[in-house]
Amino acid sequence: MAVKIRLTRMGDKKAPFYRVVVADSKSPRDGKYIDLLGTYNPLTDPAEIKIDNEKAQKWLKNGALPTDTARALLVKSGAIKKD
Repeated sequence: MAVKIRLTRMGDKKAPFYRVVVADSKSPRDGKYIDLLGTYNPLTDPAEIKIDNEKAQKWLKNGALPTDTARALLVKSGAIKKD
């Protein structure tokens, strides 16, 4: 089972709000997920990022691969050191 750290969309039309989740790579974008790592709200100024860094690091150690957007959010929150 390939596991990814990715975003799932929440919120209303034209008012997106995202959850940062750990999910099976074959599950749909807004479908079932394994673990919730945090949230991301791009509409606030500055964008609000709340991520549990300990959980994120645990999943990364276990082999979860973040998507490009999720990687950028994890770097900003401090869960991943910038390369």
